[in-house]
Amino acid sequence: MKKRDVYKCDICGNVVEVLHVGGGQLVCCGEDMKLLEEQTEDSSTEKHVPFIEKENDKVTVKVGENTAHPMEEKHYIEWIELIADGKVHRQYLNPGDKPEAVFHVQAEELSAREYCNVHSLWKS
Repeated sequence: MKKRDVYKCDICGNVVEVLHVGGGQLVCCGEDMKLLEEQTEDSSTEKHVPFIEKENDKVTVKVGENTAHPMEEKHYIEWIELIADGKVHRQYLNPGDKPEAVFHVQAEELSAREYCNVHSLWKS
């Protein structure tokens, strides 16, 4: 287990991110929580890999470079996270929103993650 790992309960659907690494195992509903692997390659017709556009201090993270990810009640991006020089910025989304987030930061090193309620965790 390491800082910023994301875990999910397969029973109730709780999702947690590790902020501080301690001892022990993450447990929910009496079962060990599942570590979500950051996926980086999308082979389906739906696009999940987040991509970053930077213009001065405006950083836009979009999900679906050529085709926007669906944002429907049963299938949507729950959150987009930007890691900028080690600092975490997160935008929560709802069905009907655009699958993108805008952050105003100045940083040299940028990476992004997003969580799809159907297809799990993705990283740029």
